[in-house]
Amino acid sequence: MKSEYQANSITLIGGVSMGTGVMIGAGIFALTGQIAELAGTWFPLSFIAGGIVTGFSAYTYVKMSNAFPSAGGIAMILKKAYGPGVIAAAASLLMALSMVISESLVARTFGTYVLRPFDLGEGSVADSILVPVLAVGLIVFAYIVNISGNRSVGLFSVVMAFLKIGGIAVFGAAALAASGFTFQPVSGSAQTVPIAGFTASIALSILAFKGFTTITNSGAEIVDPHRNVGRTIIFSIAICVVVYLLVAFGVGSSLSLEEIVAARDYSLAEASKPAFGSYGFYFTIALAVVATASGVLASVFAVSRVLAMLTDMKMIPHSHFGMSGPIREHTLVYTVVIASVLAVFFDLSRIASLGAFFYLVMDILIHWGVFRRLRHEIGASGGVLIAAIALDAVVLGVFGAMKLQSDPLIVVIAVIGIAVVFVYEHIFLSRRIIDGEHGDH
Repeated sequence: MKSEYQANSITLIGGVSMGTGVMIGAGIFALTGQIAELAGTWFPLSFIAGGIVTGFSAYTYVKMSNAFPSAGGIAMILKKAYGPGVIAAAASLLMALSMVISESLVARTFGTYVLRPFDLGEGSVADSILVPVLAVGLIVFAYIVNISGNRSVGLFSVVMAFLKIGGIAVFGAAALAASGFTFQPVSGSAQTVPIAGFTASIALSILAFKGFTTITNSGAEIVDPHRNVGRTIIFSIAICVVVYLLVAFGVGSSLSLEEIVAARDYSLAEASKPAFGSYGFYFTIALAVVATASGVLASVFAVSRVLAMLTDMKMIPHSHFGMSGPIREHTLVYTVVIASVLAVFFDLSRIASLGAFFYLVMDILIHWGVFRRLRHEIGASGGVLIAAIALDAVVLGVFGAMKLQSDPLIVVIAVIGIAVVFVYEHIFLSRRIIDGEHGDH
């Protein structure tokens, strides 16, 4: 396996395929039902709101990537904004962990959809055992494919991105056509939308778009990076907004809100039944399997590279644990082990919540750091940066407040997890400085 970064190795189309390949999968197949549960009848609007918030966030990444295209990506932004200290290292690690969390989220979704045709009964013993088993199996398969080489992953990602986007768009358009293009839910009214729940749902909608950060982490490899990194991010987000809306309206026109919530882990499969019958059901299952499997492959590749890059930048410790080979192969193992543990011990709702907390905290730190120290250098608007911080903070606050009521344990886990990351980085960096001083003597 080659761990080197190759300049001009990713075209504009390849970059967009990579970004949408990571985004599409978690957003639609894993989160649609959870978003509907929070946002109510007009849950499709949550994807629009999530796209808007993501647009404000992407502004920072586009400006920084255009000015400093780097394989360091987000870690580079944080290091420039805060220096090589605890905040930059901890926020970078939060970003990497949020990517691993998304990986386990998509892997569990894969297991959930694979079992749908067998009708084992949601929550049954067989279902509760086989979903994590299938999830771990997919993660291990992704490891095997990734260890075979970067080139096979890149080609596979491009092909699968086109298949996913085309298939999901066909599903959404066909479901809408079956409903007469009414864009109306089968039951409920606008008055039933809970404002707090809708705002909280945006935290999960943002997760459906956060894959665009993968593009930032490949900035040094994209052709004409000063121009194309930003364009790749914008195109990827725009494509996902259209695809997500098609599917959300398609699901909403086929199922009632109660049915969507009841089947929240596999709502697309249920929505295909009234519109297409058994053939549509199996088509949707196959589409979900392809989308989630390719999403995990792309995510394992991206996360292992991020961890290797953080190791090279000496922002996280590294132990070989007796393994031979380059650091990238070791970080692949770390990625697979962490994602597998999450897939076994957490359900989809808790995995998504944990990912939202980690990502939003990291995102706020990036915007604040750029606003304080870099906005004039890169020509960024202070107003847009403050707006991005405010939007993230509102969504994070409301989402956290609602989770405190419905699932306080995951809030506690998230807070402890974030605190542990910062304390861990403080100890690691302090020891590194001491060891360096001793080495000088």
